[in-house]
Amino acid sequence: MTKTTSTYWNALDPSSRSRWTPIKGLEKIAEELTLSIDPVTGEYTRLTRFLPGADTISLGGKTHPYPEEVFIVSGRLYDKAFDMWLEAGHYASRPPGEIHGPFKTDVGCVVLEVSFPDRLGDGIVAQHCAPRDAS
Repeated sequence: MTKTTSTYWNALDPSSRSRWTPIKGLEKIAEELTLSIDPVTGEYTRLTRFLPGADTISLGGKTHPYPEEVFIVSGRLYDKAFDMWLEAGHYASRPPGEIHGPFKTDVGCVVLEVSFPDRLGDGIVAQHCAPRDAS
């Protein structure tokens, strides 16, 4: 089976606003829009929008057992695991198990994420990590 397909449309246009859904546990600070998904493998392409002022520091960083690619489409996002502000154009190809986040943004941020949950790493399990000391 292959990922779902669609013709051209603008996910960032205000007319597409109703397609975005709040992310469970991040309501009022982040929302997502799945662009394409493979129902068999679970591989997906998604946009995540962090609203201005969003902060996930209290949730800690996270990791998962599969690789993913991320590309900052607009805005900026601070990744505490890397002590780095990511801005439009930043890209990463994360290996299974790489800790990322927690995140925060002052102006908001849209991230394109391509994830491959069927491509598990060797013995790595998904987990949430405690936040690093804010000092």
